[in-house]
Amino acid sequence: MGAIAINIPQISGEQEIEVEVRINGEKKSYNYRVEVFHWADCENPSADRVDCIRQILAKYDPAWELYQIGMPTDHVVPITFRKKRTS
Repeated sequence: MGAIAINIPQISGEQEIEVEVRINGEKKSYNYRVEVFHWADCENPSADRVDCIRQILAKYDPAWELYQIGMPTDHVVPITFRKKRTS
């Protein structure tokens, strides 16, 4: 099993999430960040919204990696990042 779904409260805007789990007795911590990006804020808008997502990801903090792209609407796209582990 590679993933477990955890329900979190619905909060508008950015969310910082820290999860601690024990796997076979070993404690691990994971940090997630959910951000909502507005299509209108795209630096080089085009008809292909994938280009906008590529722009967002290219300039995002390198300490974070893409985890999931949420369901987009006509105005926004939620993107979840996971903090890269150092060990």
